[in-house]
Amino acid sequence: MNHSADQRSAHIVDVLTEEFGASMALDPAAFRRKFRKMAASPFAFYRGSASLFYADQVGDFADDRFLDDRTGRVWIHGDLHAENFGTYMNASGQLVFNVNDFDEAYVGPFSWDLKRLAASVALLGYAKALSDRAISDLVTGFAQSYLTELRAIAAGGDDAIGSITLDNADGVLRRVLQQARLNTRVDLLATQTTIDNYERRFSLGDGVFEVDAETRERVCAAFEDYLGTLPASSAQFRPVATHIKDVVLRKGVGIGSAGLPSYNLLLEGHTEALENDVVIYMKQAQVPAVARHIADESVAGYFQHQGHRTAESQRALQAHADPWLGFTELDGAGQLVAEVSPYAADLDWADVNEPEELAGVLADLGRAVARMHSVADDESSHDLVDYSTEEAIVAAVDTDEAGFVAHLVDFAHAYGVRARQDHQLFVDLFRNGRLPGL
Repeated sequence: MNHSADQRSAHIVDVLTEEFGASMALDPAAFRRKFRKMAASPFAFYRGSASLFYADQVGDFADDRFLDDRTGRVWIHGDLHAENFGTYMNASGQLVFNVNDFDEAYVGPFSWDLKRLAASVALLGYAKALSDRAISDLVTGFAQSYLTELRAIAAGGDDAIGSITLDNADGVLRRVLQQARLNTRVDLLATQTTIDNYERRFSLGDGVFEVDAETRERVCAAFEDYLGTLPASSAQFRPVATHIKDVVLRKGVGIGSAGLPSYNLLLEGHTEALENDVVIYMKQAQVPAVARHIADESVAGYFQHQGHRTAESQRALQAHADPWLGFTELDGAGQLVAEVSPYAADLDWADVNEPEELAGVLADLGRAVARMHSVADDESSHDLVDYSTEEAIVAAVDTDEAGFVAHLVDFAHAYGVRARQDHQLFVDLFRNGRLPGL
């Protein structure tokens, strides 16, 4: 290992320790599982190391001439990579394919979202043995689609395509939506619960554990507080009682949630028929990786806690969000609360391999990201970003659109190489016991 590799390895250790050190101390086994998942591939490493990505954005990759006082203060997803897209049923009862998983959302530079997505495309393309030229074309198509949709929204929306739904989706994304449409609440309940003495209860095992009476009481009290955070406007979309039938603890939920406690609550449906029961999750929210690199006290001070931040961010970024989306506190920690949706389906990139098909999907993702960035601005119910984000971004990029697209393409290639090298360094650090606390 040469001197520069030694320095980069030390940097990786420092960043991961700062980001995860306290949580690793509480549950080292969970982080061993997380890090083994991250070791599986460069893309898996990239997914789990947003903290390293953002440390680089204020370091080696800090130069970005398209950022100003407004474009540097946009509500962003915070972890926008190719696998953070999927389906959901919106509050209007319509299936939508869009960005999901808002755990890392915050207010920051709009281009950081685009760069994170572009680099993930480079990693995805490399894993599929695509040429550099093909990867450049994919990132270019994504960027141009993003800008086209954003301009249409800024101009009044008449030419904007809008949300990706069964009405306008085609190809791969239409198949994903159609597959999600086949899902049912009964199927979800069958995978997570059993019927015992004519009553539904959660099934135990595979990371699902019983809770004692004291824990159940605290979780139920937190749930009661959560109900007060639900917007009155969404009440009509929640035709369900709030009687709690069962509570369980879940562990090992997702590559990004290692060590964080999560509870599932089983609610009585709006009738006594057992197929109407609803599963709600309550999970501890964490400080988003991007927040460590944004020195804006007005943003940090806007939120009561991280659960509030996550819920408000999702409401800001996702039009017609889950009517069960809210927040609460449990044992002094902010919690995100939402429904475990029966209608969630992720895009499986293993089924999308040819450049033409990938190009179509990424064009759709560009439009989805544009809509996300445009939702949370002066016309939304949130006052944290009080100007038109789409107009600000379009104005900044229009000074040199070709330069902006080229900037994203160059970044995608450069950071793709960086991430592949970092992955190998990380694997060597991990397998040789050089990550403290594990």
